[in-house]
Amino acid sequence: MSDDISPKKPAPSIQLWVLAAFFIAAGANHFANPAPYLAMIPDYLPAPGELVWISGAAEVLGGLGVLYPGTRVLAGWGLILLLLAVFPANLNAAMHGWSGMTLPPWILWLRLPFQPVLLWWVYRVCISRRQKV
Repeated sequence: MSDDISPKKPAPSIQLWVLAAFFIAAGANHFANPAPYLAMIPDYLPAPGELVWISGAAEVLGGLGVLYPGTRVLAGWGLILLLLAVFPANLNAAMHGWSGMTLPPWILWLRLPFQPVLLWWVYRVCISRRQKV
């Protein structure tokens, strides 16, 4: 019989690790290759370089935050707010093209419905009471 009577915490799910890796990699790419992100930012928003830096840092921190049970819910809400905040940049790219990218316009429009899918995924993995992670 073991002396440890505390319940074992379940191992994080594959979805959690994939979600974290997705946001960490995307955020790191803001620093490694900022030009595409700068090109997406609508003209009416100030300080595009800072916005790219802030959104990249938020993605990295959110991705790391979902890995720790104590910060998972807060990180999830932060990522949801981030996804909502960057939607205008995605819409701007669809409406006016994505300078420096050779994607056809239909791909830029097809990206938009994935925002709600990402929102749902973050909510399901990080916040939902039914989570199994």
